[in-house]
Amino acid sequence: MRFIYLGLLFTALHSCTDNILETVNYGHAQGTTYSIRYIQDVKNDYQKSIDSILINIDRSMSLWVESSIISKVNRGDSAIELDPHFVKVLKRSIKIGQETNGSFDVTVAPLVKAWGFNNGKFQQLDSAVVDSMKNLVGFQQILLSGNQVELKQNQQLDFNAIAQGYSVDVISLFLESEGINNYMVEVGGELRTKGKNREGNVWRIGIDKPQTELDSKNRFQIVLNLSGKALATSGNYRKFFTDEKGMKYVHTINPKSGYPVKSNLLSATIISDNCMDADAYATTCMVDGVRKAQQLIEGQESLEGYLIYSDSKGELKEWFSSNFDQFK
Repeated sequence: MRFIYLGLLFTALHSCTDNILETVNYGHAQGTTYSIRYIQDVKNDYQKSIDSILINIDRSMSLWVESSIISKVNRGDSAIELDPHFVKVLKRSIKIGQETNGSFDVTVAPLVKAWGFNNGKFQQLDSAVVDSMKNLVGFQQILLSGNQVELKQNQQLDFNAIAQGYSVDVISLFLESEGINNYMVEVGGELRTKGKNREGNVWRIGIDKPQTELDSKNRFQIVLNLSGKALATSGNYRKFFTDEKGMKYVHTINPKSGYPVKSNLLSATIISDNCMDADAYATTCMVDGVRKAQQLIEGQESLEGYLIYSDSKGELKEWFSSNFDQFK
């Protein structure tokens, strides 16, 4: 559903340990791929249940499904009843919008569409068009009452920067409801883990180097230990357009300026208790840039972060939040 940042890859070790069974489910959903691993004493395959969860979330929040709730809301249907998925994500989106002073704003959809980022057909906009589109941006104008929402005329919602993280959380909680306490759930690069992998070790998560082309032989900038936490990475080093003058435009839109982000921040990795927050805050960091991202992360007790950026000489630099060492 969201722009897929390929700055993340998980690694999981395999073994033939007796009486420990690993089930792997993978497939395509939400415009991307998913890969889920879980450990059991007795093998049960939950692929059909997982696919059903993803389909239901798409029916709620996918911009690519014309009959989805969000598509109908964006067409001006204020009478449609929202499902619990939609309400939960919208409420959290508004809250994060408030916490980030509008750097995260789910009403950015008209700008994303105008720049052509939603269909891969980038077009450069002049200031008059951007200013016009900016008038439609503002989560403060959303009126949510129970299971119904009303938007300003021509205003639209876009959950692409939070819905995949939310999907990870829903699947994770489903597995836990089935008594599974050792798992790794990954959707479109956003993930959540609990317990240990098949070999009895903490899950190992690799964060890609911020390179335009993937180097399979020298891929990872860092490998982290992750258990009982969620992780999301956003980056601007692979998803971008270049105009006829060679100007680079990255996929992340700044809701305040209306323009694609220009920043020396290459990659932002957020670790949180849930993947919905990690997803949204990782995107917010890319909007805010290095200094504000650092302040945001350190100002939230529930977040830890890892930033990769380039200095004035073009050299790669790393920044870790205060308590990040526990994941190294």
